[in-house]
Formats: sequence, structure tokens, C-alpha cells
Amino acid sequence: MKYKMAAIAALLLPFVLYAVLCWQRPPQTNEVRFLFPGIAYQREFRRDPRPMMIHIVSIDLTTPGLRVFVTPGNPTPDRTETIAQTTAEFLREFDLQLAVNASFFFPFREETPWDFYPHSGDRVNTIGKSIAQGNSYSVREPGWPVLCFASDRAQIVEANCPPNTTEAVAGSEILLAQGRSIVADSTQPDPPYARTVVAIAPSSQQIWLIAIDGKQPLYSEGATLAEVASIALGLGANSAINLDGGGSTTLAVRTNQKVTILNAPIHTKLPMRQRPIANHIGFAVRSNGS
Repeated sequence: MKYKMAAIAALLLPFVLYAVLCWQRPPQTNEVRFLFPGIAYQREFRRDPRPMMIHIVSIDLTTPGLRVFVTPGNPTPDRTETIAQTTAEFLREFDLQLAVNASFFFPFREETPWDFYPHSGDRVNTIGKSIAQGNSYSVREPGWPVLCFASDRAQIVEANCPPNTTEAVAGSEILLAQGRSIVADSTQPDPPYARTVVAIAPSSQQIWLIAIDGKQPLYSEGATLAEVASIALGLGANSAINLDGGGSTTLAVRTNQKVTILNAPIHTKLPMRQRPIANHIGFAVRSNGS
């Protein structure tokens, strides 16, 4: 009898562990809160046209002491550029306060919870232009627009960033340009998916990080690109770029040395499991004297 009970317990264990992970996800409720000077967070849950958890961080780039930081790269003879790490690892290593996943990358494999690539510490390539602290470590790819940060401004370009650009990452496509949705009338397939998007105000001095959870039935099933573009327009954005999404979508904050994941990432089909990725965009606000 005890062997039978042990077998039943072994069969139930994965379901129990999965339930525990699901319980750790942010609640399906709306929330607005101040994070740091010049940085605020809001969460919105929508039921229509499908369950959708939307996370938005507003960042005033003119905030005194604010710095933007992209994962540094170091190209090597094996044609890799960065070392994969999770968002929490990125925040801790570089002493930052807020971070979101950034570039698409390769190689990538996701088969089972134990069979995937990259793991933290593995070498990877970013796709498209990447600049960190003024150092360009990944070349521009045709058709891959670039999000460029220079001083207290951000812009999206289809070619080269301005000469004074200090940080930059590439995305798969532009969603908004000059206050108009590029994808609203697209004939290309546009299924709901987990999304990471950066939108920019007309002034170029305010941005919004938009992270939408996906691949989690009944909790959050993702958004189409057209829907994300509409959300960005509603915020008052003039331009927006689509960054890596899916299981890479992770938005995190660090306060008092503790990292909190603001959204519900999903990696290897496990909720709240962070994916090690090629690079991130990070932010920190330092007061005078700190």
C-alpha cells in the first residue's frame, strides 16, 4: 500500500509544483504605483478579447541622476557577443533598479524544463545593432530597426543611431511611426503572444516599457502587435518598437537588494521561470552623493 501511495505522490508532485508557480503570478487586478523618481508602474487586466495582463512602466528620461544601461558585449572568435543571464541576474550584477528584456538572439532551444539553451553563463549572439556605454558590439542588420538612447532622449531608427548614442538595442519591427500604427492594417499573421515593446513620447524624453504576458491560458493569453500598437497610442506615444517577446518577456524591479518580477514570465512552459537571454535594458536613478 505504501508503494502505491508513493507512486501517487510522485505523479501528483509536478502538478503541485506547477500550481505553486501559478500562485506566484501577479494577481489579475489593476494597480498603479510609484517606483523611483521619474519612474512609475501600472498593471491592467483585461478580459476582452481574451485574458490579458498588461504591465506598463513610464520613464521620464530627464529625471536627474537617471541612467540607461544595456548589457555590455564582448565579441569573441566563436562569433558570440554576450553571456546569457536572467533579468534578476542582470539587475544584481550591474547594480540597477529596473530592467526589461531586449534583443532577439541566437542560438536558442527550448525542449523541456531541463533541455534548453542558453543557460545562464552560455555565450550567445544578439540580432541587430547593440551598443552599451558607447561601445558597439553587434552590427546593424537590414530590416531590424534600432532603439537608440542619447543623453536624455530616445528614438527609433531604421538605419544608424545618432553619433552620440550611448545605448542601443534592435527590434523586429516598428509598430508606431509619427503617431500612426504601422501594423493596424497589416495582412501578415498577427496571433496573440507575449510581447515586449518600448514606446516613445513625441518629446523623445519619455518612454514606456510595455510587457504583456502570454502563453498562459485563462491567466494571460497575450496580445497581437496591432493591439500593443493601440495600447501605445493610448498612452500618447509617437513611436514604438517590438523587442523580443514570448518566454523572454520579463520586467523586474530591484529595491533594498530584493528583485521583484513585475510580470509573469514563462520559460520551458513553467510560469514565473525567467529565461536567460542575450541582453537587457536597465535603468537606475541615483540621487546626488550616492
